[in-house]
Amino acid sequence: MRDRLNLALKDAVKARDQIRVSALRLILAAIKDRDIAARTGDRRQGVSDDEILQILSKMIKQRRESHKTYEEAGRLDLAEQEAQEIAIIDEFMPQQLSEEEIRAACEKVVAELAATGLKDMGKCMGVLKERYAGQMDFGKASKMIKELLS
Repeated sequence: MRDRLNLALKDAVKARDQIRVSALRLILAAIKDRDIAARTGDRRQGVSDDEILQILSKMIKQRRESHKTYEEAGRLDLAEQEAQEIAIIDEFMPQQLSEEEIRAACEKVVAELAATGLKDMGKCMGVLKERYAGQMDFGKASKMIKELLS
């Protein structure tokens, strides 16, 4: 994943694509920050690809919120910049699961864990986050799990 990001940055620099260069540098800076934080623990090699996917999905979520805010404020130029950054970051994310696939995954996890009530929601969400990092909207999954356990 790191190699893909670094290669994409080199290509963007060569192509003089300033928006892409900026977005990729932000991604790599966020990963480096997490690497530094991980070094204080017992991991010397830095963050894993799963953690990189979590970073990317968090960045997309932040940009979607900013995009919405800018649109509501009438700052369409800034909203467009956020949309472009979302598209760039999204290129490095795995294919997102459809709503039906999310529901099937939620039902499977609930059945596997023999979850019976809302007290088991945390366990179910933990398993989903472990198995489907970066592939699923966990907000939707949370609503579906709550629905299944109610």
